Formats: sequence, structure tokens, C-alpha cells
Amino acid sequence: MVKAAVLGAGSWGTAFAKVLADAGTDVTMWARRPEVAAAITDHHANPFYLDGIELPSTLTATSDHVVALDGADLVVLAVPSQSLRENLATWAPLVEPDSTLLSLAKGIESGTLLRMSQVIQEVTGAAEDRIAVLSGPNLAREIASGQPSATVIACSDHERAKAVQKACATGYFRPYTNVDVVGCEIGGACKNVIALACGMASGVGFGENTNASIITRGLAEMIRLGAALGANPATLAGLAGVGDLVATCSSPLSRNRTFGAHLGQGGTLTSAQAATHGQVAEGVKSCTSVRALAQRHGVEMPLTEAVHRVCHEGLSVPEAVGLLLGRRMKSE
Repeated sequence: MVKAAVLGAGSWGTAFAKVLADAGTDVTMWARRPEVAAAITDHHANPFYLDGIELPSTLTATSDHVVALDGADLVVLAVPSQSLRENLATWAPLVEPDSTLLSLAKGIESGTLLRMSQVIQEVTGAAEDRIAVLSGPNLAREIASGQPSATVIACSDHERAKAVQKACATGYFRPYTNVDVVGCEIGGACKNVIALACGMASGVGFGENTNASIITRGLAEMIRLGAALGANPATLAGLAGVGDLVATCSSPLSRNRTFGAHLGQGGTLTSAQAATHGQVAEGVKSCTSVRALAQRHGVEMPLTEAVHRVCHEGLSVPEAVGLLLGRRMKSE
């Protein structure tokens, strides 16, 4: 791969573009707002999403997707899961015929209940073996700061996964390959919902026992859903499952955890959004689609159900805790 287009200039899109540039890949970013593109190209910074991080001088950005996609071998999709379809419909005609499409989005599409790789395949018509996903314990600011981290790149074509691996391997970012796309995507979607639950618990004053219990039982939900969809449980025991889950549920840098904490303190969705700089956490939307996907496959996910009811049905966090603790006793 000689050229990558990163479509989306939020915190994670910017951090991953920096990783690619540091790995020696030629990168052009697309930003929806011209002022973001100008800041990246002219000042080597993105103060709107990663303030204080210096970006490589080789990294350029544009607000014209035609320019960004021109000749790109690797097309990195770094927009939120619920806006991927709309954006991709515009970009698809300009994607090179044999380019690799790499999804950074973590969620299940509302309504269709499709995973992001399925949305990409449906909109672009690309063969399954051209579509890859990236998932792992990847908090954007830590990676952009050069702190050591690892991730998983999954693609049904292992050689293509290895090509992406080579394009983003640096001294601080270690990518592993996998062929289990389903497992990586289910892990990425579910962990945001469980992180909301951990944040809610923290917001009402609960401590580490509660946090560990939520993470562990959340992992059980994730594995049950993944297995029902054909994922390899070992994937969810790795970086794309446990790794991502622990990081997102434990770090104050996690938007989902922070958002949940505001809800746990008695805030509304609107006030929580204001407290997180106007951004809605992915898990707020994903909890409903993950819940629906689980119901479709007959999978029990009580934590996900509780998060959905708090976010969308007016249930208070203490009431949700009471419902979870009042469930019938059973073996682990």
C-alpha cells in the first residue's frame, strides 16, 4: 500500500492517521469542516478533537473527498457508525476497484441491525475479502501521544489483513491480524454499551467491585451474542474483546464511560451530551441496536437491556441496579 485516505477527522480518525503517517504510509485525511482540514495541513494539529497533539508534517487534510480518495489503496472509514451509510453512499463511486476498505467504526446500524462491514459491503458492493475492521484497546489521545498500544485487524483475506498491518505498524502501535471479522465487530459494538453501564455505576458512587462485576458480566453477554452470530469466542478473550472492554470501561478518556457517569449522577441525555463537548457516546445509540440484535437471536443480555432502558425509557440508574440485582439466582 502506498497511499491511504482517512475519511473522518475526529479524535480516533486523526490519531489513526498519525499512526499511518508515522509508519511511513502516505496519508490524506478528509474532514467535513474546512477549518479542521486547514488546521491539520497548515499547523499540523487538530485543536478541535486532539488539542495539544503535534501531527506529522507529512500528514495533509482536505474537505474535498474527491481529493482524499484519489488513488487511495487503503480507505479508512472513521465516521460514527450511524452516519457511515450516508457518507459512504457519497464516497463509494470514487473508491478504487481493488482498494481495501478499513472500518474504525464500532456499532450496529439502527434499523437494519447490520455490522459495519455488512453496511460497507451493501453500499459499495465490495467483495467481503476487501473489507477489514480494526478493533482493540485504542483510546485516541493515548495513541496520538505515542503511548504503547496494540490492536487487531480482521479481514477474511489474511494477506490483505497483513498488508494493512504493515501500513500501520510503528514503535508504539502493534497491530495483530485475525480472520474473525464478526468477533471483532461484536466486541467493538458491545463494549461501548458496557462502558456506559460502568460509568453509570461510578456516577452513583459505586466502586471497583461493581466495576469489575459489570465488566465480567458484560463480557459474558458479548461472548453469548458473538457465538450466536458465528464469532470465535477466543477473539472476544483477546484485544478486540477483553482488551477494548477494560480500556473503555475503566478510563476517564472513554467518552462512553464519561457519558454514563453523568447519567449516573442524575443527568439527562442532553446534559450528558453538553458535558462531553456536544458529542453523543456511541453506546447510547448502539445499546438499542445491540439489544434488538440479541432479541433476534434469542440471546439474553440483561446489562444491555438495562442501559437501553436508562437511556431511552426513563428508567433511573438506581432502579436499573435494583432490577439487575433482583434477577433470579443461577450458576455462573
